[in-house]
Amino acid sequence: MAGRHLRTRRISSPAGIAATAAVGVALAIGGTVGTVQLTSGSAGSRPVAVDLTPTTAASTPAPSSPAASPSASSTPSPTASRSAQAASRGKARTAAPKPSPTKRKTTAPAPKVLESGSCGASFYSDGQLTANGENFNPDELTAAHKTLPFNTKVRVTNPANGKSVTVRINDRGPFIDGRCLDLSRAAFATIASLDVGATTVRYEVLG
Repeated sequence: MAGRHLRTRRISSPAGIAATAAVGVALAIGGTVGTVQLTSGSAGSRPVAVDLTPTTAASTPAPSSPAASPSASSTPSPTASRSAQAASRGKARTAAPKPSPTKRKTTAPAPKVLESGSCGASFYSDGQLTANGENFNPDELTAAHKTLPFNTKVRVTNPANGKSVTVRINDRGPFIDGRCLDLSRAAFATIASLDVGATTVRYEVLG
């Protein structure tokens, strides 16, 4: 078998030389660029791993506790100073007391003296009916007079000691000269001793 012989084409024209040179440059540049593209493409085509696990601790800051903050540690929390009181709204309400009018003390006017004088006075204590029909009571402040109307008030004063008593006329007497009043035992004992029996008094008829 006859061997193959490679024939080398020789380009001798300037145009051919220039074309051959341009083809070589193009091949050289294209190879370099292709190499760069292949290198960058191989690096860029590899998928990047993305971590999809939620990172809450990193993204959201945890709220700081009051103990960790400087203001909370330096300033004490205020405490309630008002003491506990019982609730009043739960209790039944009572009506407010109405102010009662104050009673004015009125002093009775002094009785008018219609007649006055001096005479002897005695006492009696026998249980009997009086001239106006009452049962005589020696413990009541009553007296007998000859002419004064019944129920007339007479103030009798002992000038020896200044003691006085007011009696009510409900009987007639005494029928002894020098005496104008016969007092009950209680009335006479108010101004003098019962052992005396009779004494001079000053009387005032009150109206």
